[in-house]
Amino acid sequence: MKVFFGTVLQLVAVVVVAAAGGQALTAVQGNPWLMLAVGGGSAVVALFVYKGLVRLTERRRVVEASAKGLVPGLLLGAAVGIAIFGGVIVNIWFLGFYHVHGAAANVGMIGLFGYMAAAAVTEELMFRGILFRVLERGTGTWLAMLISGLLFGAYHLANPDASLWGAAAIVVEAGGMLTAAYVATRKLWVPIGLHFGWNYAAAAIFSTEVSGNGGNQGLLDATMQGPALVTGGDFGPEGSLYSMVFCVLTAIVFLVIAWRRGRLVPLRKRAARLATLDAVPTLSQ
Repeated sequence: MKVFFGTVLQLVAVVVVAAAGGQALTAVQGNPWLMLAVGGGSAVVALFVYKGLVRLTERRRVVEASAKGLVPGLLLGAAVGIAIFGGVIVNIWFLGFYHVHGAAANVGMIGLFGYMAAAAVTEELMFRGILFRVLERGTGTWLAMLISGLLFGAYHLANPDASLWGAAAIVVEAGGMLTAAYVATRKLWVPIGLHFGWNYAAAAIFSTEVSGNGGNQGLLDATMQGPALVTGGDFGPEGSLYSMVFCVLTAIVFLVIAWRRGRLVPLRKRAARLATLDAVPTLSQ
């Protein structure tokens, strides 16, 4: 019961920070510098709230959000996220469904940096730092990955232009890939960077919809039209079969790393295995 209330407290606190940050970002929309400040501030506050409550309710060091490996983890994750999304767009462009009309440095890219940073940090804290981590202790890695992935997909149904297909794609892509990145590293930095890099590339570089949120204008002045299974339709490229393939392949790589490092937790051995994970080096070290 104590664990349950601690988990609920952590989750509610991060959700409150995310909601307050979202409202603040809406209030300053149109001012990229304020969006950068508010988004970055929301991300930092969420991390401090998470770490403080985990220490309070679980009486342990918050290894998964420790400063060690923060910068290399974020940079590695962001690079992978941008590269994967770029690969998706290149394939859609090759088929003639993505058209670039020009390119120009857009001040809106600055505001999107703050917006995507806040989204990546708060969502990773909620779904990997809290839900997956706690579920894994009772169910093992595989079932916890499935349940937290389904919840993550359902969470995105509230977005404009969301669809059941888009939510299902999120379950496979982000629920699998981002969770696998966490399992491989046992830290939040690579999945946060990966989440940010993917979203920032979608909105601020390639000017596409992000999980059903459209109207993004970034570096490239571009349009995309074509079959929904290829382009993702109104949901954006995350609903594309290319995204599913790229993200599944990336998830497999992370899961192989996790398996080689002994970080996959089967149900029957969950307690003993989880007790040893804090001492294992991370992918970004």
